[in-house]
Amino acid sequence: MDEGEAIAKASAYFLREDNLYGCAETTYMVLAEAFGLADPPDPSLAMALNGGVAWWGGTCGAVTGAALAVGQLAGRRLPDHKEAKRTARQVLSQYMEAFQREWGAVDCRTLVGCDIRTEEGHRAFIEKGLWRDLCMRQIAFAVRTLLPLADEDVWAEAVCRARGGA
Repeated sequence: MDEGEAIAKASAYFLREDNLYGCAETTYMVLAEAFGLADPPDPSLAMALNGGVAWWGGTCGAVTGAALAVGQLAGRRLPDHKEAKRTARQVLSQYMEAFQREWGAVDCRTLVGCDIRTEEGHRAFIEKGLWRDLCMRQIAFAVRTLLPLADEDVWAEAVCRARGGA
């Protein structure tokens, strides 16, 4: 799957009129499919991660959904569990640094500027269209940044970096 197709899929999932999938689910589904982990991927393991975990404003769902997919990819491609964990942490750490540079934070509440657990905060989030604009751009950033890991050579480079190589 190329970048344009992956972002189009993310938009189709996330911007559905029925709001079926949140940020974490969307990010996970697109990356899991691109990584060849599931066809179609089951988004249920990510459903409580939306809005910074159950709308509590913690780590952005575009980050946590990506973490699930990268962890699953590492577990699939690296038979040694400790090496898989080390590699997944390294890859995610680099992604989170890039995410923070791009967006100024990694936590949902700071990113959207409101507490979506409250009725007032959630209403503002919806009325301002933050989910359609800001959140969708953060999902696209996750997909664009991590999609190259689907390539075996790019993955091998990530593993080498996680081991302390060049």
